[in-house]
Amino acid sequence: MTVLIISSNEDPAGTNIKKGLLEQLDWGEIDTFYNNPVYRSTTIENVVMASINDRTIHHENIDKEIEKQIGIKPKEVIFISRHSSKTGQPTLTTHPIGNYGEAQFGGKKRTLIPSLPRVMTQLLREIKKNASEAELYHEVCFEVTHHGPFLSIPTLYVEVGSNNEEWKKTKPASIIAKSVVHLLNNFLYEKDLPKEIPVIVGVGGGHYAPRFTDVILEKNVAFGHMIPTYQIQAGNIDEATLQQAIDKTPNSQGVYFHRKALKKSQITNYKKMCIEHDIPVFSSKDFSNL
Repeated sequence: MTVLIISSNEDPAGTNIKKGLLEQLDWGEIDTFYNNPVYRSTTIENVVMASINDRTIHHENIDKEIEKQIGIKPKEVIFISRHSSKTGQPTLTTHPIGNYGEAQFGGKKRTLIPSLPRVMTQLLREIKKNASEAELYHEVCFEVTHHGPFLSIPTLYVEVGSNNEEWKKTKPASIIAKSVVHLLNNFLYEKDLPKEIPVIVGVGGGHYAPRFTDVILEKNVAFGHMIPTYQIQAGNIDEATLQQAIDKTPNSQGVYFHRKALKKSQITNYKKMCIEHDIPVFSSKDFSNL
């Protein structure tokens, strides 16, 4: 079983992260995929890196395609990518994928992809540590669940944002690469991280999940899928969607609300759903300090 790292040749940030990974680990070429070399790490067993020529968010079922074309069956997927925003805020982010509503940016309508909560949380902590040591000015944070592509296996995105100037810089990309290398050297798969780390689904807040980011930097807990307030306001989060977020967060133990970002009526409504479905509701007091 393999951890598959995917980048796109049309993505300057993803390409720079890939260059950083090629520099920081030893690799051997084992095949081609869309006429691009496929690399297997000779430093860390069971890590493979491939590239595509189109946008990753629209490249559906790449896990099945890799298995069919080059005979590698990935267990988990890490997309290395750019992040775009209207503000252009410099960011280093990681997030789960899927769509709570329409599939405007790849994937399937109202369909979430299995997340990697413990891996993703540990990766964000690594990025925060390495970015601070390198004195980067980028905001380090989660993003909530959004966009495609559709896959059948646990997946995360790790990104440099948020404009063309930042995507072309090698230093932030190198920090992402360093963080991924350190993560995979210590915890290759989700199952390799300590099982006593509580895993939860986050509900409420903005796109950059400020409360959930703060919590994992202070507490021994991991977030999987995260539901922002704007998806609730759009009417996309019903009982079935909330249950899907829990089901697609491996080892999920319950829900955490960003209470200050939600109306009392919203909290009451979702707490009622949780009670009816025997889903525990947590507060930060329930988690030990790091």
